[in-house]
Amino acid sequence: MAQDPIDQHRHGDASRGQRVKNAVLDKTPQKLKNPTGLQVRFRTGLIYTVITLACVALGSIPTVLMFMLVAGICAGEFYYMLRSDAKLPNEMLGIIAAVLFPPSVYFFGALGALFVSMALLVALLVWYVFWMRARIPDVGVSFFGAFYTGLLLCGLVVIQQSLDYPWGSLVLLFIFLSVWANDAFAYLVGSKFGKHKFAPRTSPKKSWEGFFAGLVGSALLWIPISFVPGVTLPVWMAMVFGVICGCMEVLGDLAESRIKRNSGFKDSGTIMPGHGGLLDRCDSLFLASVTSAVLLFLFGCIPNVL
Repeated sequence: MAQDPIDQHRHGDASRGQRVKNAVLDKTPQKLKNPTGLQVRFRTGLIYTVITLACVALGSIPTVLMFMLVAGICAGEFYYMLRSDAKLPNEMLGIIAAVLFPPSVYFFGALGALFVSMALLVALLVWYVFWMRARIPDVGVSFFGAFYTGLLLCGLVVIQQSLDYPWGSLVLLFIFLSVWANDAFAYLVGSKFGKHKFAPRTSPKKSWEGFFAGLVGSALLWIPISFVPGVTLPVWMAMVFGVICGCMEVLGDLAESRIKRNSGFKDSGTIMPGHGGLLDRCDSLFLASVTSAVLLFLFGCIPNVL
């Protein structure tokens, strides 16, 4: 029986594609063909870091756009996990609100956040009234998800706005670096020297050794903020702020770990190989964002733009 010309064409394309793939693999170093988990984690983290730093360096608008994307993806992962925990959140309304929080705060300040919050609440109440399957816990989960992944990031928005360019972006850069240093120090020290479990029922791999190493990393990266023009922050206070933010970062990480454990997930998603989902990568950032803003504004370290 003669083969269909279209099938022959597809088979030829597949064969050519496989030959090209094999040729590329032949020229690829062996260590890149079968990367270790640490190598995959490093490469993914490097891409995430470069994109983040580029957006922050380019100014407020690119940073806000990045936060909108992060909030939308993280909200989607959050609601996806909660559905496996017998919840029925309204993903559409929650994701829209999460995405709108950063630009609303950027353009309208606290009033913008209040407007989005009220609009979300009214929309969720209408949904609850007219969709009989919805329950009050579903409304609460939908509301919390938008706040958790969208509103908390707005702390970084107002910090960047509080100082002229590029100093606001520079403060933001060091806050990001402190969060990453906390994660990196905790991971490296904990994986090598960790013997005493920190929260065995929530996150079995975390250790007290890694926890304290992470606080050191966070405190060290807060020190340069003291020398940014426009910031009034003694070095000793910067280190204290770094420790406080480091503790909040760990709390945010443990909170997300608890959500995953309750929902039966190992990772919140697969968008970041070696790390899991974007929510896995940003869980420490959410509480660090709002904590940094509260500390810097409360103690008069930067001008209050709200």
